[in-house]
Order: sequence, then C-alpha cells, then structure tokens
Amino acid sequence: MIIPHPTHIARIPGHFTFDESTAVRADGAARAAADLLRTYLAPATGLPLRPAADGRVVFSLDPALGGLGDEGYGLTVGPDAVLLRAAKPAGLLHGVQTIRQLLPAQALSELPQSGVEWRMPCVQVTDVPRFGWRGMMLDVARHFQPMAYLRRFVDLLALHKLNVLHLHLTDDQGWRMPVAAYPRLTEVGGVRARSMIGRSGSTRFDDVPHGGAYTTAELRELVGYAAARGITVLPEIEMPGHTRSVLAAYPELGNVPGRQLDTWTEWGVCDTILGVHDEVLDFCRTVLGEVLDVFPSPYVHVGGDECPTVEWERSPAARQRARELGLPAPKALHGWFMERIGDFLIESGRRPLCWAEDSGALPPEFTVMPWRDTDHGLAAARRGHDVVMAPHRSTYLDYPQAPGPGEPLGQAGDVVDLRAVHGGQTVPAAWEPEAAARVLGTQAQLWTEFVPTAEHADYLVFPRLCALADRAWNPATDWSTDFLPALLRHEDRLAALGVHHRGALPPRSAPRPAAPARSAPRTAPPRSTSR
Repeated sequence: MIIPHPTHIARIPGHFTFDESTAVRADGAARAAADLLRTYLAPATGLPLRPAADGRVVFSLDPALGGLGDEGYGLTVGPDAVLLRAAKPAGLLHGVQTIRQLLPAQALSELPQSGVEWRMPCVQVTDVPRFGWRGMMLDVARHFQPMAYLRRFVDLLALHKLNVLHLHLTDDQGWRMPVAAYPRLTEVGGVRARSMIGRSGSTRFDDVPHGGAYTTAELRELVGYAAARGITVLPEIEMPGHTRSVLAAYPELGNVPGRQLDTWTEWGVCDTILGVHDEVLDFCRTVLGEVLDVFPSPYVHVGGDECPTVEWERSPAARQRARELGLPAPKALHGWFMERIGDFLIESGRRPLCWAEDSGALPPEFTVMPWRDTDHGLAAARRGHDVVMAPHRSTYLDYPQAPGPGEPLGQAGDVVDLRAVHGGQTVPAAWEPEAAARVLGTQAQLWTEFVPTAEHADYLVFPRLCALADRAWNPATDWSTDFLPALLRHEDRLAALGVHHRGALPPRSAPRPAAPARSAPRTAPPRSTSR
C-alpha cells in the first residue's frame, strides 16, 4: 500500500529484514541515494547500513534502463537481498521513498523506536511517473514560515514523490527574498502592521505585526537540501501586480509620484501596481538577477495575473508610454511588460512561468499555470504554451475540506474535498493529443491568508496532497480499490512523522459555485476576484 500507487507492483513470498549486519552496495552516483536512505532510517532504527562491496542492499544506476525515463525505478525485494535500479539518480531517490513506505510506519519517526522488527514484504516494482512536473506551491508571503518548516515540508514532498516546491516569496502582504541591491524590500516590505483573519461577514484584525525574511544562505541551503531529495525549488517573484510590499519600500517604482504606502494588511486584489518607466524594468531585472543566482531552477515564476490597470489608465507617464509603443490602451502595457521580463529570463537561460487567470493571449515564450479551470489550460496549450495544470477546484488546498463550522477558516464559498483532489484530471480525456502533449504536469496550491501556523498548514495539506501525488504519478489509480485503502494505512506514516492531518475518510462533497478565485477574495468586495 504505497502512495503514490506504483505503475506495477507484485507481491512475492517472504520478507526482507534490516538489522545491524545489513550493508549497502552503491557505486558512483548511486551513493547519494544510499546516503539518503541512511539519513532517513537512522533516527528511528539506529541501523548503520554501512557501505560494503558485498552488501545485500544494492543501489545501481544503469543508463541502459531507458524505459524507466528520468525518474522511474525498478525495485526487487527478496528474502535475502534488495535491488534498486534506475537509469538516472532521481529514480533511485524515488525508490528510497518506496523502501521507506514498505517498512513499518515507525521507521519514519525522528525518535528512536524500540521493539520493532525492521522488515518489509518481498515485492517486484516497476514504477514510472506519468508527469514530469508534480509539485506543491507554498505561499510564505502572506504568512512567513521558518526555514526548519520548509526543510520538513521538502521531506514530506519527497515521501510522496513530488519533485517541485514552488515558493511564493513575494506579494502585497510581504516580501521574503533578500535582494542586496534593494535592502528595504525585506526591511520595510517584509513587515506588515496587522493581518486580517476571517471570512466575509466575520472579519477581524489580529493587530499584531507580522514579518520575516530568509537569508540568501538559508535559501541556498534549502535548494541543496531539496536537490538531494529529488526536488527543484521554484521561486516566484510577483510582478507587475501583487507588489504593494515593493511600493511600501520603494514608492518611486509606482504610478503616483510622492505617494507613501504601507505593506498591505488586507487580502484580495490590491489596485496599486508597478509603474512602467525604465527604472521599474531595471528594478525587475536586478531582482531577478539575484534570484537566478540563488535558485538554479530552469523555470522562474513571475506571477503576472490579477493586475488591475486602473493606475496605468490614470497615470500620465503610463499613458505616454502606451502611446510611444503604439498600444491601443494602457491595459495593453501588461503584455508588453511581461514580454520584457520574459525576454530577460530567456536571455539568462531560464524559462518564464506565470499564472493564467483567463484564456487571453500571453507572450508566447511563457509556460503558464491555468488556475481557474481546465478550459483555460486547453486554450493555452492550443496557442502553443507549455502548461502546468492548477485548476482551483481540485488543487487549491486553502479551500475547506468539508462544509460546516467544524473546519478551520479557509477560502469562502467552495469545498475541495479529498475525492475532488483525487478526481482531478491533469489532462482531460477530451483533449486532442497535440494539446495534451503540452501539459508538463500539475501541482497543488496552499495560499496562506488564513494559515498562520505549521499545524494549520499540515491539516489543510494532508491528506489532500497525497491524493494529488497519487494522480500526478499514476493517473490510472482507482479511488476505491487503490487510493483509499492505501491512504487508510498511510495515516500511520503521517502520524509517525508528526503531521497534524485530517482523517482519511472523505467528507461528502458540497456544491461548488461558478465564481473561482486563485488566492483570496475572502473579504474582498463582490466586484473583485483574487487568487
């Protein structure tokens, strides 16, 4: 009972037992996976799993295993030996997670466990993921989380064979990424005076300042920690909207000369956005240059959506720029702005990524994340964009998991239950093959307006993230015969890891309204939609 469910698994007679004499044989690049297994198992088991040329646990890299792709693996567990093979190192890392799940749940604990026989059933597994992008977006801009939490989160993603941690580092309510050229981004933009917590009709303010920022060294360490577990850290720096924290620190980058703003203390869509003068583009390039130096991810996310253009329409400078460029209206500056940013990233050897809130045109070089519905993903794919699917009704984990007052605060007006997540289709069957081929994969999202603590985040993420991981790896899994029985056993693993999760038995689905939201209309006026 492994999550995500392997593409092929067969039980064979017997068990293999790890004990003090068990040794591991791994050569060359395979040693990293063997070291990871030791790191994971040592706290609970105390076993040394020493390296030895005659070890009964063998890790092997064989490029000839081309059918396993970049992340697939083959695992044979016999009574006397274990063989883990892959064509690429990432496959061995995923195989390590399968070994962990085959062992008793206590093996995942960070505390010594006594009286446990460390044995696993004999199996033959051939396992290849369907999608190359299997991710999770964590919003640390609205509520900052310390680096220790992020490392723990990485390990939880790795356990479920997810391979992208998308860090939402900046927004109207906070800037968490240090930029040497612009220190006030974190000094001023990284702190807000208060936070709004509640749903529409029950709003309250906590009146407690909230802030935090990571150091460059911490972020570099996180990138390396994640890479050792097969995970890429994807940075997101919002522009040209969702930038109130920028304008609080550097008001000259806005559209109203002499205006002084604070870091936003509300949720929803803020009307204040970046200007379009040359100084702003220089700022964006400088910031992104420092981001590229910290994050080696082939993709860089620049937000891009929910950008009200009312300030551009009122700004003499923005209107003049639109006229100089021959644009029909100031709102067309959005596409021009995104194209300039995309060009910079491409020239720097990276791929630009943005949210897509509708089916309108985006610069052709962008990979897009459609969040409203799958039809917008189809429209983007037909226009030639690569697509990472993020439809809110099956991937947004800030929505409540069930109706009623028993659930913690979340985005109002919708329910995304466990079955809705598992039932999400990364590529709907009706899509034509050409469009389907443009889909890189999918990811879940946790926006944190109402998520101030790690415990609250755990409860919202798990077990729904287990469902997304299952479908992203193996879309052929069945809810009742594959996933749910596995999840009921997987709860013991989550408990051993100290994850404050919701019970696995799914709640009854609630009706879902037509009006979507990517992050936070919670208390916004009805005219506004927001992610």
